[in-house]
Parts: sequence; C-alpha cells; structure tokens
Amino acid sequence: MGWPGAYCPDMPTRFAHPQPPRTSAAHARAKVFPVFLPLAGCPGRCIYCDQHAQTGQAPEPPDAVLARARAELLARPDTAGPVELAFYGGTFTALPESVQHRLLDFATQMRALGRVGRVRCSTRPDALTPALLVDLRERGLDLVELGVQSFQDAALAASRRGYDGSLARAACRMVAQASLGLGIQLLPGLPGHKPEDFARDIAAVAQLKPELVRLYPCLVLDGTQLADLWRAGEFLPWPLAQTVDALAEALRSLWSAGVPTARIGLAEQAGLAILAGPRHPALGQMARAKALLLHVRDQLAPLARPPRVLFVPRRWQGEVLGQGNALRAEYGALGLTVEVWDEAEFGLA
Repeated sequence: MGWPGAYCPDMPTRFAHPQPPRTSAAHARAKVFPVFLPLAGCPGRCIYCDQHAQTGQAPEPPDAVLARARAELLARPDTAGPVELAFYGGTFTALPESVQHRLLDFATQMRALGRVGRVRCSTRPDALTPALLVDLRERGLDLVELGVQSFQDAALAASRRGYDGSLARAACRMVAQASLGLGIQLLPGLPGHKPEDFARDIAAVAQLKPELVRLYPCLVLDGTQLADLWRAGEFLPWPLAQTVDALAEALRSLWSAGVPTARIGLAEQAGLAILAGPRHPALGQMARAKALLLHVRDQLAPLARPPRVLFVPRRWQGEVLGQGNALRAEYGALGLTVEVWDEAEFGLA
C-alpha cells in the first residue's frame, strides 16, 4: 500500500474518530421535524430567553400549529421516510393535560400514516412526575429533552430557574426510569457559571449517559432580563476563545463517555438580536476541531517514539485544522504535520 506524501512509515498507529454516533443502534437516524410552541406551558420567562425570536414564530393556538404541521408532513414525498416529531419551544409537560393529549394524538395519527417514526418533547426538570411520564410514554412519546441548563445551584439561582441541581439530577433519572429516551440541554456561561462549573456539569451528564446532549453557550439577547444585567455591567458573557476551549474539553469528556452531541451553539434566526456573547457561525466546528486535537495529543502519550505525521481521513479534513487552519501551529507544536488519506481511520506514524 502506498502512503501519502514522501514519508513511508512501517506501520501507523490507527484510531477512529472518538465522536460517538448521534443515534443509538435501536433506531435509524431520522430527520427531526420541529413543531414550535413558543413559551407554551412555561411558568415564567427565564432571564436569558426570547423564544419568539429564537423560533421565528409567535404563539399560536395548538390547532393552528397542528394544522400547519399536518400539511407539511403530508406534503413530504413518500420516499423521504418518517421523521422524528419534536415539540419544542415551551414546557410540554406543563401544558394542560388535554393539550398534551391532543398533540400526542396528532403524532399517533402521523405515525399511523408512516410520516412519523419517533416523538420527542422539551420541558423543564421541575415539570415532571413519574405518573405523567408513564402516561406520555403510553401515548407515544419516545424521548424527553430536559432544559437542565446547569446542575450547579449558584448558576440556577442566579438565572432564576426555580429548581436546584439535585432536582435536575432526579428529573433526569426519572425520565430514564420511565423507559423514555433522555436528552439534556446545557447553557454554559449563565450568570454565576464558571468554566469549572461547566466541567462539573459535563461530568454529571457523562454519568447520566443521555441519548443526546445540546450545548448552548449563553448569549445576551435583546429584550431579555439578561440584556438589562449586561447593560448595567452586572453580567459578562464568556469570551469566544474561552468558550471554545471549554466546549472542546466538554466534547472530549462526552466522547469518552459515549454521549453524542446533537448541537453546539444557538441556531440564529432572522430577527434574533444578539447583543453579546460567544457568537460564531462555526462554533461547533471550532469546538470539535479543538477536541480532536486534544484527543490526538492523548494518543501520543503511550507511543514508544514520537510520530511525525497525522494522517486524516478525507471526510474529516475540513474539521481537523479548524477555521482558517488555526490549529496547524498547535499540531506543529506536537511535532506533527497533517496529511489526508483515503483510509477510514486516523493514523500516526
């Protein structure tokens, strides 16, 4: 077998990308079809939240939301396959019981037509009971995404979430005990939240082993209470570089625990006025590239002799060196040049 470039090692040390698959083996990956219910069921408005701008939708009656979702699902070509229907934007389990049932009845109808394969919802840790979760599971719910935001009491109190870390952990366990899939959303950089707090949050997530995790570094959105604190100089968001480093360490830990990350960073919408915070269109790529660098560094430690080349599978070449090849010098500091090859695994030689 020929090797890329002029360097021909005897035998490279191979390793796979550490990122776990985003879906379990129990089901095939399906496109997530979001049905937004902005602020529906929410007991109050969190200091960082502007759901209307984040979703691009104003509140509507459930019947209007479902009518539009029905039309869009039925318009999908039969060859597109079933979607994973996701009720997002509000506190699903705090909605009136009749509304929860109406939404899940709709999902069941779409499932019977082959348009929906799985159903998920988002909610708060303090809006659950074991009996409610069992009822929702029996009505067709498959996964619950919990807006935990943090497990640290100080950050939760400063953000006025209304619950503490022990309740958040108990809610995660409650979802799993109801035989439902668990998703966890974290918001690093909240008021009173330091990088070391985020590391503790990630350790808790790794122990809970959810089906997925979303990482949304805290941004200051216009029209929120957090914006008022920022203008008054009472809140300072994390700088971008610090955020990327914290996210990279988080990914490294989550990869090691086999926990997939569904998203990093807030999806920007028209009308979303971001005043401050670690905002970047390629934030996820930057964090994954830095996390992979850390993983490669870990692979070097047990080797008998220092390698000179990192061979990168072609599918990963756009992510290894980061934005604008920003990590090339850091690989150089490890004594490595980076070359692309057509193998499925990475190689060190």
